[in-house]
Amino acid sequence: MWIDTHCHLDAAEFAADRDGVVARARAAGVDRLVLPAVDPGNFDTVRRLAHAHGGAYALGIHPLATPASAAAVDADLERLVVALEAQRDDPRLVAVGEIGLDHFVASCDPALQARCCEAQLRLARDAGLPVILHSRRAVDPLLKLLRRAGVTGGIAHAFNGSRQQADVFLDLGFRLGFGGTLTFDRALRIRALARELPLEALVVETDAPDIPPHWLYRTAAERAAGASMRNEPAELPRIAGALAALRAIEPATLAAATNASAHAVLPRLAALGTPA
Repeated sequence: MWIDTHCHLDAAEFAADRDGVVARARAAGVDRLVLPAVDPGNFDTVRRLAHAHGGAYALGIHPLATPASAAAVDADLERLVVALEAQRDDPRLVAVGEIGLDHFVASCDPALQARCCEAQLRLARDAGLPVILHSRRAVDPLLKLLRRAGVTGGIAHAFNGSRQQADVFLDLGFRLGFGGTLTFDRALRIRALARELPLEALVVETDAPDIPPHWLYRTAAERAAGASMRNEPAELPRIAGALAALRAIEPATLAAATNASAHAVLPRLAALGTPA
């Protein structure tokens, strides 16, 4: 059994065959999906899909979905407060997420992102929930917010920082998410981290439909001609196989270790037990 700790099953890319996506994942041995929200508009959708497919979900506002004014940020945060309160006893609500900082996209105001992220970290702390984090070119500012917030750990999704930053996340009670990027030979830093970090530090993910592994990658010309790079949770065992090969361990050993890590950092996920 594999756990995909980050999958956007609600994405429009899956609208035509969502049930088939889940069926293929299960056939491949991926028995549990964690579905993070990205904005208030999909809170109900991820909850419904998690219940329909035996998965789990998180509620949060993605940094790239941060509204463009302080008043709008506060309005979205209030919607999150209401949703967390309404679902606080739902065992499939396992985290606050996907939240964080993204300094890669220049059009997103860093100050508003920080305002939104810091407020969500406080909400997670007060709810006793871990967080699922997004960070691009913003690891140190995010770690600064985490040190102040006192959250109960979580997952640093699609980790792409340094070993020193990884160690800080681990000291704060986090696990680090690895996915399709590690399958590229030229992703030297990520592959080195995937090989060298303590095994108990790792969880596996697809970020489907995003971050396709190398065997799904298409050139710009192919994409312009209509070729798809859609990732699916069914790709997780092959991605994990690449990780196991980097570490020179058996995939079954990696599955047991990463499942244990996911359960440790997302206690409500562990409480769901084994899917039927």
